[in-house]
Amino acid sequence: TVEVFEAPPRKPIRVAFESTFSRRISSNMEGEAARGGDRGGFRGGFGRGRGDRGDRGDRGGRGRGRGRGRGRGRGDDGDKAWVPVTKLGRLVKEKKIKTIEHIYLHSLPIKETEIIDFFFGTPDRESTSGLKDEVMKIAPVQKQTKAGQRTRFRAFVAIGDHNGHLGLGSKCSKEVATAIRGAINDAKLNIIPVRRGYWGSKLGQPHTIPGKVTGKAGSVSVRLIPAPRGSGIVGAPICKKLLTMAGVQDCYSNAIGQTATGGNFAKAVFQAIGRTYTFLTPDMWAKTEFTMAPAQEFTDFLARTDKR
Repeated sequence: TVEVFEAPPRKPIRVAFESTFSRRISSNMEGEAARGGDRGGFRGGFGRGRGDRGDRGDRGGRGRGRGRGRGRGRGDDGDKAWVPVTKLGRLVKEKKIKTIEHIYLHSLPIKETEIIDFFFGTPDRESTSGLKDEVMKIAPVQKQTKAGQRTRFRAFVAIGDHNGHLGLGSKCSKEVATAIRGAINDAKLNIIPVRRGYWGSKLGQPHTIPGKVTGKAGSVSVRLIPAPRGSGIVGAPICKKLLTMAGVQDCYSNAIGQTATGGNFAKAVFQAIGRTYTFLTPDMWAKTEFTMAPAQEFTDFLARTDKR
């Protein structure tokens, strides 16, 4: 005779195991939810089995997904508050310095682009008031390497408010867009005041440059000459763009050298425009009232708020 033995039922054991496993999962879910800021919260999976290695400091709800989570550009850079890193920046942000002319009066170097944005706003090509930017020249430059040529792009960008302020900057990068952005920032740091004057009678607003000025960059030499009202700007397109952005309405120009090199041509014109404030005329013979520099005038404020 054959005796048949039935296997003992395993259901109670399996239920007990499942209940234990479910408790572990629920406890893990609660633990992940409690410290959800470290890894962006519990997202329905079991993770990669790292245990408690997620607690590496409070890094906020950053997440670990693809996209802009790593490196530069993390989060929204546009909404970040400006944190000044120079004394001049701190004085500007606290509105101790009211105008940019106060900075020019003491010949203070501008090291932060946010200072220009504070006074003029962000440059916009379509803006009717404030700073406007214009790309002067984009030229490819090459470097010979063992693997061949390495090509990059150099951009020259001018910014101006059409009312006596002009800046010119350049930047070299592997991408054109990056070069233009860097050139705009460089132009902000190089912004200068432009002195304007009259030709003949002093009627109305100043419309031309106050005298003959020259500038030179590379082989390009540019001479700017005052012109009567209504003459317009007589010159090459690059020269005309820069003078228009500076707020000059009438001007003659003379250029010699390799003006096809747009970068040097723009630099020469910019240097000539910057020299309008370098010579003394009889209307500036009045006695100068010297004032304290901002760093000396607001020394108590700088000492009180310096938390470095």
